[in-house]
Amino acid sequence: MFTGIITDIGSVRKIEKRGDTRFEFSTAFDTSKIALGASIACNGACMTVIETGSDWFAIEASAESLDKTTLGDLEVGSRINLEQATRIGDELGGHIVSGHVDGVATLTKRIPEGDSLRLTFEVPEAFAKYIASKGSVTLEGVSLTVNEVDGNTFGINLIPHTQTHTTLGSKQPGDRINFEIDMLARYVARMLGKD
Repeated sequence: MFTGIITDIGSVRKIEKRGDTRFEFSTAFDTSKIALGASIACNGACMTVIETGSDWFAIEASAESLDKTTLGDLEVGSRINLEQATRIGDELGGHIVSGHVDGVATLTKRIPEGDSLRLTFEVPEAFAKYIASKGSVTLEGVSLTVNEVDGNTFGINLIPHTQTHTTLGSKQPGDRINFEIDMLARYVARMLGKD
């Protein structure tokens, strides 16, 4: 489990396409304290650490992960939002995030609003029912509050801190973005028989 509070912006240092795709990410995390098998959210996708170095760690992404996320879009040098798994007793500063990416959203608008940025996203129609005004959504691993919803589009606001401490501040219209719907919305819909 994660909180959607990004604690490092890493970068892709190496990609190897084998049966699965191996990624190595440079990071500021203390990798000597990252156990093999640990979970790290990489642009919101929960991935398993298979190797570490002095300032990097490696994961393997299956075809399913590449199909359902934007990990397959990454290139050497790409910046990536990183968050280590939450430990019991850690502050829950965002919302409960599973790291199970639901799909890919598209950024459709980017409008400066004071010091903030107003971003509008479009998601596949099947997920529209899970997104509610003032509810939570995870984009590229970042916990955010939904401002408004219109069909399968919704808007969020990025304060300056989020613009500089995540990769979202550099995203442009047309960019593909990992999204995870709010876990509570998923279970409520299931209980009501709407899923």
